[in-house]
Amino acid sequence: MHLFQLVLTAALSLGLAGCGPSAGPSINTPPEPVAPAPAPVVKKEIGLVMKTLTNPFFVEMEKGARRAEKDLGVNLTVKTAAQETSIEQQIQLVEDLIAAKVDAIVIAPGDSQRLVPALKKAHDAGIRIVNIDNRLDPEAVQQAGLAPVPFVSVDNEAGAFKVGQFLAQGITVPTEAAILEGIRSADNAKQRAAGARRGLAQNPNIRLVASETANWKIDEAYAVTRQLFKQHPRIKLLVASNDVMAIGALKYLQESRRKGVKVAGFDALDEALAEIRSQRLAATVDQQAGEQGYQGVALALRLAQGSAVPSVTLIDTRLITAATLP
Repeated sequence: MHLFQLVLTAALSLGLAGCGPSAGPSINTPPEPVAPAPAPVVKKEIGLVMKTLTNPFFVEMEKGARRAEKDLGVNLTVKTAAQETSIEQQIQLVEDLIAAKVDAIVIAPGDSQRLVPALKKAHDAGIRIVNIDNRLDPEAVQQAGLAPVPFVSVDNEAGAFKVGQFLAQGITVPTEAAILEGIRSADNAKQRAAGARRGLAQNPNIRLVASETANWKIDEAYAVTRQLFKQHPRIKLLVASNDVMAIGALKYLQESRRKGVKVAGFDALDEALAEIRSQRLAATVDQQAGEQGYQGVALALRLAQGSAVPSVTLIDTRLITAATLP
């Protein structure tokens, strides 16, 4: 009996020693919850289709679009045709962006009608569309079954009116005038030609004797101007619907040593501003190409995010002459 009590006492002592300082119940504390990692931000993919980069106007437009890419946090893919008349190439560029499954396309179309079917295909694929610079033909858009496309540009007719009116000021004797038009199927070309006509018509002493297309190109403008002066050697006022054509016309006038012809352009390219400073170009119009590119990308992002945007966004134009040069 004595031996049994000794064994029992030893066992109890060992059991108590194994419990350590605390004899309370054992508690398992769950680990602190770990917050899930934030989902990666997926940038919207936006494609910009322009007519060309051979015209400095579109170089400035791309700069504005790139600025929007940085400011707004999107991925921008820029595609350009070889020339402003390369309409089939622009159509293929739209097809390429459809295949790339971009979220939105911003387009400065070379033609107001022929790009519509490709853009309808893009819309049907769920891609948002924003139209900048040259407006798509509303009738062609409607006939294609395409919803109205938001448009960013300037009032081309009003801008060209400023140019025509400026050239017409102070003319007190009968004077002949001519216009160099852009691509005639382009809405902005139509609007600029109409505005120039209206501006020149403010002075009854001015007679418009010719209005011919040079398709926005410098070489064509040189050749067309040469032909115009063969047919109408007394032309004294010449409105070119963009600065590139104005520079082509000036080149012909300088080489042929014709004096006393006032020429105006449209776009406010650096080359045109230099010609104004040299008193060879009378005026041009600043239509803020960079701002058009920026606003086009900004609207495309809003559409891709499901937000509503204005149907038309007009950017101010400014007549630039020797008196108003910055």
